[in-house]
Amino acid sequence: MSNILLALARLLYILLEAYFWIIIARALISWVSPDPYNPIVRFLYRVTEPVLRPIRHRLPATMGLDLSPMIVVIALKVAEWVVVDSLRDFAVSIR
Repeated sequence: MSNILLALARLLYILLEAYFWIIIARALISWVSPDPYNPIVRFLYRVTEPVLRPIRHRLPATMGLDLSPMIVVIALKVAEWVVVDSLRDFAVSIR
């Protein structure tokens, strides 16, 4: 059971880390005017917009800055620290 929980913790860490970098790439791409028909740009928007849009609508307008990627990045790191580390610690403790 311990090995399954450790594998689950590793998988969750990889998924959270990958989404973290996808959000960072989306934020960086938003600084330039990307080609909306580029497959990479379309992928980034399709994967991140369902998460960013609700946050963007709840945040007040701040001098034209979109702070939603920063909120999502912070939430991802907190989830990583709390959920993944707790799952890893629990797996180690039941060995």
